[in-house]
Amino acid sequence: MTESRTASSTAQKLGYPQDARVLIINADDFGMCHDENEATIEGLTSGLFTSATALVTCPWFEEVADFARNHPSADLGVHLTLTSEWERYKWGPVLGSGAVPSLVDGRGYLWLDVPQVYAHDQLEEAEAELRAQIDKALAAGIDVTHLDSHMGPLHLRADYHDIYRRLARDYRLPLRMVSRRALRQIDGMDAVLGGMERDGTWYPDNFNSGGPRQVDETPAYWTTLIRDLRPGLTEIYCHPALARTELLGCARDARQREADFRFFTSDQARTLIRDESIELVGYRKLRDAMRAARSRG
Repeated sequence: MTESRTASSTAQKLGYPQDARVLIINADDFGMCHDENEATIEGLTSGLFTSATALVTCPWFEEVADFARNHPSADLGVHLTLTSEWERYKWGPVLGSGAVPSLVDGRGYLWLDVPQVYAHDQLEEAEAELRAQIDKALAAGIDVTHLDSHMGPLHLRADYHDIYRRLARDYRLPLRMVSRRALRQIDGMDAVLGGMERDGTWYPDNFNSGGPRQVDETPAYWTTLIRDLRPGLTEIYCHPALARTELLGCARDARQREADFRFFTSDQARTLIRDESIELVGYRKLRDAMRAARSRG
């Protein structure tokens, strides 16, 4: 479902009228593997993806960095990562397991899921690792445009969300946010959200956190969601990839990833966006406007 926060406020800050429907289509997991990278690059260069976020922790991140250096206008963020969710394809922290031992399992990999992150991670080690991921992206030549949270642990507890807030403030980057209404149900979150407002951190007005349940539902799902977009700046995301031997060997949702990729590079999707009078933007526009607003303030 699509979640709304402050009706059209960010879109209006960007200069759009109150009733404009403005859309970011983000490709998550850029860098996970070559099958993911090839699809993401095609979607960024000739499809409808307006931004992507990189898994800096993964072995195929160097392909992302090479793409970024050769396409300096590419809209690329950092997919802040504290988990390694696949059973047979794993990754560890950028800082190494010895520097952040609470972040890893007995084999030196990041924890499998969010409950294990919350059970084991020490906050200071988590923050150090996430800063190292951003620094690695910057050092690789990526002009980082935004931040989001792989599998969402930075959204779901106030102490983790406060790390997210500080990273956005310190690196002067916008970020993905789930519904403020939902966040306010979390103990201690009001203070964190107040800090974000004082920091001047921007984020889209609406965020869609779902996706198709079945491959054959993919065109209908995305078509309905796009037609039903609310006014304001909305982010939707998917995990585009090509379901070849590499991806089929590790990702349970490989065929869904390819179905999403096929939709967002299709003439059907382009026609839909045009007919619905939806304006496509990337996070770079949001970042640059946010930084300009801060400098004026």
